Amino acid sequence: MNRRRLLKGVGIAAVGGAAGCLGGGSADDGSFSTFTGTPQSVGGVDLPVPESDLRRGAQKDAIPAVTEPAFGSDWSGVDATLDDDERVIGVERDGRARAYPLAVMNWHEVVNDEFDGPLLVTYCPLCGSGVTAERRVDGEPTTFGVSGYLWKSDLVMYDEATGSLWSQIFATAIRGAKTGAELELTPSTFATWREWQEEHPETQVLLPPPESGTIAGDVTRNYDRDPYSGYDESRRIGIGGGDGSTDARLHPKTDVVGVTSDGAAKAYPLDAVEDAGVVNDTVGDRPVVVTTGPDGTLVAYDRRSDGRTLTFSAGDDGHIRAGDSRWRILTGEAVDGPFAGSTLARANDRSPMFWFAWADFHPDTALYGE
Repeated sequence: MNRRRLLKGVGIAAVGGAAGCLGGGSADDGSFSTFTGTPQSVGGVDLPVPESDLRRGAQKDAIPAVTEPAFGSDWSGVDATLDDDERVIGVERDGRARAYPLAVMNWHEVVNDEFDGPLLVTYCPLCGSGVTAERRVDGEPTTFGVSGYLWKSDLVMYDEATGSLWSQIFATAIRGAKTGAELELTPSTFATWREWQEEHPETQVLLPPPESGTIAGDVTRNYDRDPYSGYDESRRIGIGGGDGSTDARLHPKTDVVGVTSDGAAKAYPLDAVEDAGVVNDTVGDRPVVVTTGPDGTLVAYDRRSDGRTLTFSAGDDGHIRAGDSRWRILTGEAVDGPFAGSTLARANDRSPMFWFAWADFHPDTALYGE
């Protein structure tokens, strides 16, 4: 199984500057705040990131972040189609669920939501990475937008409160007044629309603009068209058109779910996990279980529950088994047996992403199957 089954190809096409992979451009245009504190680091990278390490893929706000999201039970009332196998970023908060389709995220990349508190939902089509976080800087809600810059081929955001630049995958400010500050991450799930609806039948789903408002006002795109068609199958990385990966152990666009713990990092490729069925492993000091759903959705959980470290095996339709209980693959919840009602903690704090992106941000990563 490959990514094509889960989302319409993600690739580089001429879309007139409406997507983050496009455009030429220059270095810092001076519109972002200046860092005056002590240099810091994140993931082994010194901060602030030099201007020369940023690449402009579009002008600021040319990819218009969603600032007034609207939701419905489906897309029956809009001029676009939400297929069952479309990938969504799913979020559950306070017993409610929302889905953010990649059909929208591919065009807008950032959603500023109010969902049991200020919520930031982000997606980088070039890295295949989704990150959700509390939408706060210095403890106060703020609006995030798309800066138009790329760093390590990844989305760079800005916040309106301070004008700082933020790495999406690191969820850290890499330039500007808040350099070194980190966003508080929140749990989310990559799934198909079909999977998410089955687990959350009362879910709301983000409606595409113009139903949802953006930082640029009323805009619209062809949400039935993928602006990145073919990118997920090519060896092209980002906008540079380079061949190969920073780490040649896998095809650069292999889907992996990554886990970090106690200074260790490990990636689990989709095909290897599917072949194994269920993977029981340990990363650093964290025992983990990694598996896939019926639609090929990669999930990773901490396999400790109620003080016990469990060993999982394959189960029936949409479940894995451990401790005489069945656990839902998509949510990690035990549905019967002695652990009924318990929920496994997520082992990954970022979504599955392309191998090249994981390896670039975690250059010392181990790889399952080696």
